[in-house]
Amino acid sequence: MEVAALIALTLLIGALIILVAVAVGKQKGEIGLQAEQTPDTVAEDNIIKAPASKKQKPEKQRTRKDKAQQHTFSHPLLAASLKSHSGNVTCLDFSSNGKYLASCADDRTVRIWSTKDFLDREHKCLRANVELDHATLVRFSPDSKAFITWLANGDTIRIFKMIKKEDGTFTFKAAPEDFPQKHKASILNIGIAETGKFIMSASTDTSIHIWDLKGEVLASINTNQITNSYAAISPCGRFVASCGFTPDVKVWEVCFGKGGEFKEVARAFDLKGHSAGVHSFAFSNDSHRMVTVSKDGTWKLWNTDVEYKKQQDPYLLKTVPCRSSEGSLIALSPDGRVVAISDGCNVAMYNAASGQLEEELHGVHSEEINDLRFDINGRFLVCSGDRAIRVFHNAPGYRAAIRDMQDMLKKAQNEAMKQRLQQQIKEAQSALDTVLVAPVD
Repeated sequence: MEVAALIALTLLIGALIILVAVAVGKQKGEIGLQAEQTPDTVAEDNIIKAPASKKQKPEKQRTRKDKAQQHTFSHPLLAASLKSHSGNVTCLDFSSNGKYLASCADDRTVRIWSTKDFLDREHKCLRANVELDHATLVRFSPDSKAFITWLANGDTIRIFKMIKKEDGTFTFKAAPEDFPQKHKASILNIGIAETGKFIMSASTDTSIHIWDLKGEVLASINTNQITNSYAAISPCGRFVASCGFTPDVKVWEVCFGKGGEFKEVARAFDLKGHSAGVHSFAFSNDSHRMVTVSKDGTWKLWNTDVEYKKQQDPYLLKTVPCRSSEGSLIALSPDGRVVAISDGCNVAMYNAASGQLEEELHGVHSEEINDLRFDINGRFLVCSGDRAIRVFHNAPGYRAAIRDMQDMLKKAQNEAMKQRLQQQIKEAQSALDTVLVAPVD
């Protein structure tokens, strides 16, 4: 009995030991499994949580980097890139004395550049701050001693006086009061007549307002073009013109009496010939020529030196196929020799007399070109579309001038005239050669 009891006790203790061993082993296995699973779980948590914050930082850094970078562009005719604005440039204008270029941007500043510095490596400018707003349009006064702006948020005109300091620079002082709000649609353009007698503002509906210099509306024009796409004052200061959805350009004369008092706005003439809406137009410096660019895929050159009061209509000189798109702009050099057209981010330059395409400038800006104009002397073509202002040598203008003088030389009979023309041709050719070989930054 005792032996049997001992054997049974031994078996029981053995069974208990085995059970304990199995239980401990199972527990260790579970602990080991948890230990193996825990790093994966933590890793997954890290994948879900940590990289979310890590990914956001590089994105922010890239955004800041992208903002800091400006669109790069180079071309043999590029004379300068003016880059002081921290926001997109929205408008450009040359002073009538040819000394200054004004630019405005959504960085709440207007900047005044000296045209004589265009060919220098550094381009200094003077800054006028637009308080509590920013300017979308800027135009110089005829005496180059003031400029007007269109306020983006205020929807009105603000005048700035340019006060010259002893060192030759300027300070800028805004007028005490802005013009009253009159337009109900987005503004297209503003301008001051070269005569100094009136200011024009035009909006995208069919409205054009003629103001005196104190902010009183002298007259309002309904263009009846369904929508306006562009409007401007002629360089001579007599006419206001507009184009839009309809395939014509309408021109009015703003009439004043001998004593300078306003009389009326009278219809002068129309430019008819396009088969679709007109994007834009431009005048030559003497207002004797106009150019238009249309949705019909052409640009046209017109002779507007007519006696419209005797019912004489302008006549078409040339029609040339071209690339254009919504928002395309056209510019005519002051002497009427060169036509420039924007198409998105690109610019094409044509000889006005022959219609020949002479230069194509691709990818000038990172965004659509919003202003395009020649300087008063016809030496440069400038445009804007992002933070930079591109300044180009007007090489087609030099070529056209040389050809015209060569034609005059063939017809010249006076020896003194021949020598003078030969000298002028030599100087123009030298200037063109310098432009074509000039290093580009």
